[in-house]
Amino acid sequence: MEPSLESELARLLGDILTVQGDLLSVISKKRECLADPDAEGLDAIGVEEQRLSAVLAECMQRREHLLEVARKGGLPNDSLDSLSRALPRERRDAIHANVQRAKHQAKLLRTESLTNWLIIQRTLLHLSQMLEILATGGRKTPTYGDKQPVGATGGLVDQAG
Repeated sequence: MEPSLESELARLLGDILTVQGDLLSVISKKRECLADPDAEGLDAIGVEEQRLSAVLAECMQRREHLLEVARKGGLPNDSLDSLSRALPRERRDAIHANVQRAKHQAKLLRTESLTNWLIIQRTLLHLSQMLEILATGGRKTPTYGDKQPVGATGGLVDQAG
């Protein structure tokens, strides 16, 4: 493998690891803002998320270019992992270790993003329920009968009704 391809692969992995670390930090701050209800903090984080998304998109373009160069050179080109395994032994270990770190951080990013998504979904459900209570005055609409509101009773607590 030519040295420029090796150095480009190493640079790309370094950039990917950096942006992944930044994204993990942003996602952590986002979770704190969701827990605190900090709308201003969420707005600021949105700007940073967009910037990091643009950096990730640029890394993806570089990855595709690098894999195309590898394909033209007759090297493995299905993933950065397989390409890193084709490196000469003296460079393989360090670069392959970075590939593994990037894979691990990608898994962490997916998990953290899913966690934030779940928090947001639960919050939306809670807000929906609160709006329903405010809109109906807390009275349940009957599912059958003469459409008169159901009277709330304390049957479980005070044996009424």
